[in-house]
Amino acid sequence: MIKAAIAGGTGYTGGELFRILLHHPDVEIISATTTSSEGTPVSDVHRDLIGETDLKFGTEPGNPDVIFLCLGHGLSREFIDTHEISRNCRIIDLGNDFRLDGNHAGRNFIYGLCECDKENIRKAHDIANPGCFATAIQLALLPLAKEGLIWDEVHVTAITGSTGAGKKLSETSHFSYRDNNISIYKLFTHQHLAEIRKNIGKVAGREPEVNFVPMRGDFTRGIFASVYTRAVKEISEDRYISIFEDYYRDSPFVFHSGKGVSMKEVVNTNKGLVHAELHDGYIHVSSVIDNLVKGASGQAVQNMNLMFGLDERAGLGLKGSAF
Repeated sequence: MIKAAIAGGTGYTGGELFRILLHHPDVEIISATTTSSEGTPVSDVHRDLIGETDLKFGTEPGNPDVIFLCLGHGLSREFIDTHEISRNCRIIDLGNDFRLDGNHAGRNFIYGLCECDKENIRKAHDIANPGCFATAIQLALLPLAKEGLIWDEVHVTAITGSTGAGKKLSETSHFSYRDNNISIYKLFTHQHLAEIRKNIGKVAGREPEVNFVPMRGDFTRGIFASVYTRAVKEISEDRYISIFEDYYRDSPFVFHSGKGVSMKEVVNTNKGLVHAELHDGYIHVSSVIDNLVKGASGQAVQNMNLMFGLDERAGLGLKGSAF
């Protein structure tokens, strides 16, 4: 059994990790650390886990084989520097500390987008888990990037659920603000833009210009990304579709749909769906994921499976909810 620790397990991504790992056939959770709830049963914080675990939150990770860092952005480096972590212990960081600069404290964090760099993930010791928006948007762009078909600006409008803002309360995460409301935030400046440009640039050979309009939705979880760029005139819609189908043919979780997609088809799963169409000289791609699963904790477990030589799907046969 792989011994796992979760740092920062009181938040939404930590809660998702508990739900997945408690039912993973090859994992035992040995510790969960927090700065605010020491001695508190995990099931007191994540009430849906009553009867699932007797684990209590502590302050030290112990001696795990892998530790998942579910900390606030900017806190993972501090955690590594202030806690005793064995050099043999692998780290999967769900924050943004190592997505652009993966070198820290003698460790080299590999960017862990499973549908892009699977072989390097298998060989990696430490992983920087991609951001949720970054995952949804890159799933729409990777097949085009691989074929050298991103030659003009990319335009993205994407909407996320309230869990994307994290558990810490703010004015725009209040129910009275979110309910029956949609708003724009971080217009053209979202922090995930840098990792999108860098990683797609590695695949395509040049960094694309990505114009990104992020939106807050009046729902709890899920991301819907609408992505388009100018098409190549000589390439038909059928050829574009075959490019997407070929790229994801061997993916256990990401699929090209022949019909339009919606978030309810992926919420509560590690699945990603994309749908490509050609319209008046533009290739448009819809991309949907669950921001907490494929966009965070599920992808982290998928990375762990690859790193430890397990079945990539282990522990991730999650039940969706269509209604």
